[in-house]
Amino acid sequence: MIPAYTLLVLLYLSVVALVSSILAIRSRDLVKAVAFSAMQSVAYAIVYALLLAPDILLVYVAVGVGIYPVLTLYAISKTRRFEEVGEGG
Repeated sequence: MIPAYTLLVLLYLSVVALVSSILAIRSRDLVKAVAFSAMQSVAYAIVYALLLAPDILLVYVAVGVGIYPVLTLYAISKTRRFEEVGEGG
């Protein structure tokens, strides 16, 4: 049986991940969007640690917190940092 405090931490981390995802989607600055996405990945990595899934945790940290943001920031460095707002939307 999972203790009540663990369930509260899981709920808190789930809310952090959800808010980070929403902020990443709504952000006009692409670098901030990548930072919010990495923050969401960290929250999920802690969830995997609490659920005692070390194999998934190690892969998720390497990909979600390490490789993905680095590659995305490299792609952003080759383009414009801020999203253009068009007249249609």
